[in-house]
Amino acid sequence: MSLFSKNTAVLALSLTVLLTGMSSFAATKPVATTAAVQKVSMLGGKFAFSLPTTYVATAMSDGNEKSGTAGATGTMYANKEEKRVILTAERTLPNGTKTGDNDDEFLDSSVADFIRQQSAALPDFKQTSENRLTVKGLGVREIDSTATMGGGHTLNATFLSGSGTRAIVVQVISRADDQAGHAALIKRIIAGLNAR
Repeated sequence: MSLFSKNTAVLALSLTVLLTGMSSFAATKPVATTAAVQKVSMLGGKFAFSLPTTYVATAMSDGNEKSGTAGATGTMYANKEEKRVILTAERTLPNGTKTGDNDDEFLDSSVADFIRQQSAALPDFKQTSENRLTVKGLGVREIDSTATMGGGHTLNATFLSGSGTRAIVVQVISRADDQAGHAALIKRIIAGLNAR
């Protein structure tokens, strides 16, 4: 079994929330914020960026053993006006597994698992590119793709990373006709990683 397969199940379940509105990893109550921007921080602050408060943060229920997502936590950030969703999920790696901050074997396996799971879950999933980023020593993979979700064609950018005993998935989902807005948000996330 690869190191990341159970963590990517969190994302698959989150996508089910978007597609069907029903999942054991369903949204719970909105997270209150009063700042002009809200900070998203994962992997003990190694993966961090900010979002405008126009993105409403909703904590998702913790994962569970039955679905293979035990120990997973996540937040969904939704911008109603832009019709854009950002899903973030983090979990402890199974079986006491550890990874370095820039472990190619771990990242390659994570990407392969993610693509396999998304291809199985979304019949028209198509990977359009993959970028390797190293931000202050942290290895990050960005997978760009398209798929039909919730009845519409979408652009997706997914960031995968890990450090120590933790792994993360961050996915930005935008309408296919909003390439400029999608690209601007991806640029903002990468700039935030570099600024931390």
